[in-house]
Amino acid sequence: MTADVDLTPARMLRGEHVFRVVSKLNTDILVGYCWCGEAQESEDPIALWTWLLEHPDGHSSGRGGESPSAGRPQVLEPA
Repeated sequence: MTADVDLTPARMLRGEHVFRVVSKLNTDILVGYCWCGEAQESEDPIALWTWLLEHPDGHSSGRGGESPSAGRPQVLEPA
């Protein structure tokens, strides 16, 4: 049985304060990207999200020292 499956995301968040988790091609490794530019790899999604949400408290050493509440993510609708 085959089915046509559209894997294109219907909506995607963009903005300065969006966390992103992607999988490394052909591996079980996930890569988490914080909105400040730091990245972390892990095979454990819980550990990765824990790192992202706790990285670093207040982002005082991150880009511009802004807190996550300083900006709002924007939802991009498909074209």
